[in-house]
Amino acid sequence: MHARGISGFLILWLWSGAQADGGWRRVLEATGLDGRRLVLLEGDSAEARAAGFVPEGGRVEVRSVRDTHLPSLEIVWEKPVTLPRFRVPERAAVFTRERWTGAPLAAGFRDGERVVFWTAAPIGERGYERYPYLAQALMELGLAPRAETRGLWAFFDSSYRLRADPEYLADRWRRAGIGALHVAAWHYWEADPGRDAWLRNLIGACHRRAIHVYAWIEFPHVSEAFWSAHPQWREKTATGQDAHLDWRKLMNLADADCAAAVEAGLRGLLERFDWDGVNLAELYFESLEGYLNPARFTPFNERVRQEFRAESGIDPADFYNPASRAYHVRDAAPMRRFLDYRARLAHRLQVEWLGRVRRMADERGGLDLVLTHVDDRFDTAMRDNLGADAAALLPEAARFGAAFLVEDPATIWNLGPERYAELARRYAPITPAGVMLGADINIVERYQDVYPTRQQTGGELFQLLHWAARSFPQVAIYFENSILGPDWRLLGAAAAAAQVRELDGGELEVESPRPVAVAWQGCAMVDGQLWPLWSQGKLLIPAGRRRVAPCADSAPPVLEDFNGNILKLEQLHGMWRLEYESRARAIAVLAGGRREVRFFPPGRHQVWLR
Repeated sequence: MHARGISGFLILWLWSGAQADGGWRRVLEATGLDGRRLVLLEGDSAEARAAGFVPEGGRVEVRSVRDTHLPSLEIVWEKPVTLPRFRVPERAAVFTRERWTGAPLAAGFRDGERVVFWTAAPIGERGYERYPYLAQALMELGLAPRAETRGLWAFFDSSYRLRADPEYLADRWRRAGIGALHVAAWHYWEADPGRDAWLRNLIGACHRRAIHVYAWIEFPHVSEAFWSAHPQWREKTATGQDAHLDWRKLMNLADADCAAAVEAGLRGLLERFDWDGVNLAELYFESLEGYLNPARFTPFNERVRQEFRAESGIDPADFYNPASRAYHVRDAAPMRRFLDYRARLAHRLQVEWLGRVRRMADERGGLDLVLTHVDDRFDTAMRDNLGADAAALLPEAARFGAAFLVEDPATIWNLGPERYAELARRYAPITPAGVMLGADINIVERYQDVYPTRQQTGGELFQLLHWAARSFPQVAIYFENSILGPDWRLLGAAAAAAQVRELDGGELEVESPRPVAVAWQGCAMVDGQLWPLWSQGKLLIPAGRRRVAPCADSAPPVLEDFNGNILKLEQLHGMWRLEYESRARAIAVLAGGRREVRFFPPGRHQVWLR
């Protein structure tokens, strides 16, 4: 055997027939799994045969496979591979098989303190080309992540969870490292006793687990009932039809009467529920195909047409009228002028609503404010297609104190996890000081030819989270219901962006740009201070470089959970002085079994705890 360093702190034990290639390194780095006891075997070798993985005659062509973690999922290899058919030892658990013949392709077993894992074919340089659920298999065999984030954001649409128990949902989210939930608030725009009671129960369940809850708004969509009640304010497409595009039913926010009614509705929504913040998301126009698809191209309401006609002398509807002169030059300067006007209009509406929401948020005691905005730095066509202009909007985010979530558009969902590092690089020069940038990851089925799964899951999902967390201060997932069952246990580990190193005497060095939860047993000292913060069996460690050491004393936990950024914690005169900062009000869950919840004001403060 020989040892080989991985990611500066993981040591992977290998038999000589296997290689610690880039794929395995990515699997371990993305999930933080402790690989020191891991033995990897690949294909047919003397070491594999000694462990019981033996060719039994015949060959099988592999293109489609089935995994025990989600047997119904279609997993397709980009290129078929012809492999020997193997017999595996009786003590091994088989995790992946060829779909039609059942030939084993990935299996493993425990051997004392070691975990032995075998694959019939190489896993690939990315680590998920053939076996998306390698990390889940390693966890079943006894490996575990060292650190997990407590600060993931997730979008939530209750129409997919109508019969779900709020307590069950909140427990599941917190165990996965979710620290803020962005709730599709258009379902609650109009007061309804039954729906409102359910949402209040959900918000309460989240708060009891230190999860923030944001009202997620999708203007120009307001609500189904608002659309039905106000046909006079409906947005129009270039074909003159009402703008019901996909699920969104767009309203004309440029109309003063419409805007006033929407503002009143939003004020009522924010007053009825105990929100922690507001997410003003995707306030721009359609469509991804731009002006080439008039059936989806907006805005073409009468007010916009009049305003642009006064500015340019052209009615934008004439771009689609074969009898008009504008129709024959629409690919030239006149259309360019309209696209620029459209981007300016989107920006004007964004600034107006940022101002309105900020005033309401301040009236409610300082609710946090978030902007979700599609990227137009990587795919520069987004400005013309949607009217989205991040460079113009980011200074406004700074002025109104809003965080800025960058949503990667569908056109780049096939480019791999490294795209988040490139996104961050492109946003760095245009982001004003003080604006918190985040990455909004869309976990959905993609239209491109992608392998091995249509939707991001397993190793690909974990690498997306890992790269996003390394590149951005905040990571959000769209949406919690689209996350597949096998992925939940490792979400928090993948998004931790932390490094954990073992030191002498059972000590750990933890380095993280954000607070993390670290697996630990017994009494702990953090930077020489007796540490009383625990969450679900894990130590809550502040951001930065921290030293964790075992201790003989017994310190009962003071907090079961806390979602602020801990700056300092010290014991004085029998009490604990906690210094923290938080964009939204900080939520503390006191230890003791009753889940007593306390709210502390947003900003930077210190509080005393017993």
